[in-house]
Amino acid sequence: MPNKSTFALLAVLWACIGCNPRQAQTPAAEATPALPVAQTFATSPDFGSYWYQGKAEVTSYVLEQARYGEMRKGEAVLIFVTEDFSMKKQVKLDDPEKAGADRVPVLKLNLTKKFNTGIYPYSLMQSVFTPVQRGQYPQTLKTTMTVQEWCGHVYNQLNLTGKSYKLTGYSYFESEGDESETLEGVFLEDEIWTVLRLDPAALPTGKVKMIPGSLYSRLKHKDIVPTEVEATRSEENGLAVYSVTYPAAGRSLTIRYQKEFPYQIESWEETYPDGWAPDSPKLTTRATLNKRIKLDYWTHNHNTDAPLRAELGLQ
Repeated sequence: MPNKSTFALLAVLWACIGCNPRQAQTPAAEATPALPVAQTFATSPDFGSYWYQGKAEVTSYVLEQARYGEMRKGEAVLIFVTEDFSMKKQVKLDDPEKAGADRVPVLKLNLTKKFNTGIYPYSLMQSVFTPVQRGQYPQTLKTTMTVQEWCGHVYNQLNLTGKSYKLTGYSYFESEGDESETLEGVFLEDEIWTVLRLDPAALPTGKVKMIPGSLYSRLKHKDIVPTEVEATRSEENGLAVYSVTYPAAGRSLTIRYQKEFPYQIESWEETYPDGWAPDSPKLTTRATLNKRIKLDYWTHNHNTDAPLRAELGLQ
């Protein structure tokens, strides 16, 4: 594990992580105190040297997305970055050094998908906020999801409240409308991505209850309800594989990732009946690694930074 001087250095670096320009300019002398030692760096002593360098990991994928019974070409991006989070407000902290015990270090994922259906485009985004110190905070604190297309847009959010999740949702569909309810605090499918990056051995296996993925639930107009799944870990062609199967829905999700830290995600696929008819065919959405870079993307917001998109293989 890192020694005390390493923790102090990483605490200084922490202040520069994130998208807030004011935080990025915080002098080292004003950095936050060293983080608690227990479980700070998940299961790898290399965690701090990879994730606390003031940069995000940005990976693009070639996307084949099932929608309306046909396959669509598009692109997906996974953005992983560490940041300071408020336990009470469940938002990113503006002034971590003043937050005291309210400060919780998290690994954040922003997952985006973009594809077209005929004339009109789809834009999907999912955010997940999972504490780095899983020994102290074993549950993901918050997830959000939004889908935009020419018919309208929808949004939902899960917030950890005690041992349960509060679901809040908004939709332009009359049958769905505004919703607010409390769900059993079981493992989230949406947190597979972040827990995998922190400690893949912590992913549940066997028959377990899981709250289905928010993007799937939205695209299929399914209620978000804890569901029994079969989860497995395996290996394939030198990669680790984590799979979740929903027998009742005829659906499966499989993620392939590097076996060694930092457990980078190489591809994933999701299979389910796509369409509204009872006999809709099963189609498989696939995302395959395109390009990966590490950078402080929030400082690259000028026209002269546009070539970085080409470096990521993005349109």
